[in-house]
Amino acid sequence: MDTQPLYQRLADYYRRAIQSGALAPAQRMPSVRTMVRTHHVSLTTALQVCRRLEDDGLVEARPRSGYFVRPPAGPRLAPVPDPDIARPIDTAQYEGIHDRVSRFVTLCESEPCSANFALAAAPPASYPHAALRQSMMRALRMHSEQMVGRAPPQGHPQFRALLARRALDCGINAGADELLVTHGCIEALNLALRAVARPGDTIAVESPTYFGLLQIIESLGMRALEIPTSPQRGISIEALELALRTQPGIRAVVVVPNLQNPLGCIMADEDKQRLLRLCHAQQIALIEDDTYGALADDGPGLAIKHWDRHGDVIYCASLHKTLAPAMRLGWTLGGRWHDRMAMFKFAQSRPNEPMAQIAVADYMATKAYDRHLARLRHQLRQQRLYVADAVARHFPAGTRLAQPPGGMLLWLELPEGTPGMTVFEEALRAGIRVAPGAMFSNSARYDHFLRLSCTEPVGAATDAAVRRLGEIVSACGK
Repeated sequence: MDTQPLYQRLADYYRRAIQSGALAPAQRMPSVRTMVRTHHVSLTTALQVCRRLEDDGLVEARPRSGYFVRPPAGPRLAPVPDPDIARPIDTAQYEGIHDRVSRFVTLCESEPCSANFALAAAPPASYPHAALRQSMMRALRMHSEQMVGRAPPQGHPQFRALLARRALDCGINAGADELLVTHGCIEALNLALRAVARPGDTIAVESPTYFGLLQIIESLGMRALEIPTSPQRGISIEALELALRTQPGIRAVVVVPNLQNPLGCIMADEDKQRLLRLCHAQQIALIEDDTYGALADDGPGLAIKHWDRHGDVIYCASLHKTLAPAMRLGWTLGGRWHDRMAMFKFAQSRPNEPMAQIAVADYMATKAYDRHLARLRHQLRQQRLYVADAVARHFPAGTRLAQPPGGMLLWLELPEGTPGMTVFEEALRAGIRVAPGAMFSNSARYDHFLRLSCTEPVGAATDAAVRRLGEIVSACGK
């Protein structure tokens, strides 16, 4: 006779279902009331079952949603190794990325898409559309004159004041008058580079790095010098020091210290300070892109700008990933280059329209924004772990994966000899979009890598898409 309590026997029943995969990671558990009806037990017993599974780390409770199967703590894949910093740094390059990006976009548009692992933005349902609509209606009702008046040159005062308050979350203490509102982070980076360098100058960047940054550098006629970057710790300061000693003409360093794109790494605070001291000593600008920082699992970390006492750091950020992609609202703290950047902004694109700024400031001033960020971080973490687990189950041996502490991106190293561009093209024919590693460098160093964006909803369709992608990787590697 089984002497185990009834709740324990039922907990073991669901434990086996989870371990066999019948209940998949991030899938919703049967509700407490369903357990009561199915197993003819009391409500108390059903609750004990869920709490035992929660204590065992197999499920987690979500407010007003019930219990969900917890994804594994991490993937069963080896991590992507650190780069070899003893390897000579490639010569700074003028060009190479525009053709690749154009080909990528053209190919993506030529095929229907059923699973998009290439787009680094959450789906529209992840953002507070209804609340933003209400804020926009209030802005139209209370500030309709802004539609026919002159747009404030540096951005609407209400929005800049709100951004200054929110900047305290990542350790930045700045006045609203130090902020310049831009058309997304891309324009902020563009203005920063134009302010500190000229055509022909060299810009040190992380390697791999966001292809949009390489496009800006190429468009401005500057050279991109790629510095080895660790998937765990960020840019190699030792390699950067060597580059500064041996390669003339470096005018700036561009880094993403919090959730780097595509690696997803976060620099340690001591490394952020070392980097700032190095740039100050060499009298070069440090351009900080903080597009993803608010999406870290534990909330935003300290920005490098936090330690800036001399105006050496140009801080750039946006709401593109966190709140409202289509509004294209970004901003920058230009430090000692503020006036020059403001001049370039006026010459290049004129001020941003004010209504969106007023509406977003209205929403971001409430606790609803903090709740939204908490939900978004939780959602992205679940999706990231789900995709990582699916990759571990479906991709061939030899695949490596960088597991970031937040955000929406996974960086994969494919088995040796597997061409990432071929995988990309074959996946497109199967209706699956990915971002090939060749997009993130001017060199051929990452041709056997992929970046996967974990924004597809958790469930059987996403698992099937990852499984099909794994089959394509296996076939391309033969």
